[in-house]
Amino acid sequence: MANLSEFILSQEIPLRLGFFLGIFGLMALWELAAPRRKLSVSKPVRWLNNLALVFFNTLLLRWLFPAAAVGMAVFASEHNWGLFNIYPLPLWWAVALSVLILDFAIWLQHVMFHAVPALWRLHRVHHADLDFDLTTGIRFHPLEIVLSMGIKFTAIAVLGPPVVAVIIFEILLNATSMFNHSNVYLPIPLDKILRRFLVTPDMHRVHHSVEDDETNSNFGFNLPWWDRLLGTYRDQPRAGHKTMDIGIHTFRNLCHCAWLPGMLRLPFIGRITDYAINRRQWPNRD
Repeated sequence: MANLSEFILSQEIPLRLGFFLGIFGLMALWELAAPRRKLSVSKPVRWLNNLALVFFNTLLLRWLFPAAAVGMAVFASEHNWGLFNIYPLPLWWAVALSVLILDFAIWLQHVMFHAVPALWRLHRVHHADLDFDLTTGIRFHPLEIVLSMGIKFTAIAVLGPPVVAVIIFEILLNATSMFNHSNVYLPIPLDKILRRFLVTPDMHRVHHSVEDDETNSNFGFNLPWWDRLLGTYRDQPRAGHKTMDIGIHTFRNLCHCAWLPGMLRLPFIGRITDYAINRRQWPNRD
């Protein structure tokens, strides 16, 4: 395990870039070969603008946080910060528990971004996409990206995970986000098996419904267990995967939902005090 950890640490950037490009290419081909839904907006327009946002976010993060989450894990280790640095466990246990706990922290963060009106302003850029495909999974407002990194730094400082665990977690989070946002068809029996261990595209698509109660379900990006354990799991959308409406009721304009300038302005448009989890009116339907 020690040799593997040293290899992963020495190859962090190539590994992360390789996994990103590999998963992106695989899911893009899968979407072409077996799409789950017919897209409603021009794919070149959406991809050009969504990927431009990703490129901008990447540059911003590298400028603000050159070492990113991995650097925070190194800093915590060097200064003996965090639970696993104060009370060390065998490396295998520390890595496994760290990945599990960090995934739960991201789940909690996701719920918080739906529950707090000011945070929902940022997160609705992700939800305002009128279609659901590979690029939706990496489409976030720059302010949300920066704030999310700060939350991740805090979790790492408190937990003190091994550096290799943070690298593994970052790779998994990025890969599963692209997978579970992909517009791909999985046979229903296979989906039922996979979603016991992994958030599948059909499971997460429910979360991108325009229906309030469906949007406030299936918050997981990687592991599906938190939603099942904490009562936020929903099996299927009422309207069915092929005919359900994706996005937000109040934002259907392409200028706001598909073009980069509109996406950047979206958090600052309108009032949303009635849109957080604890203030939203859900349909009176089973």
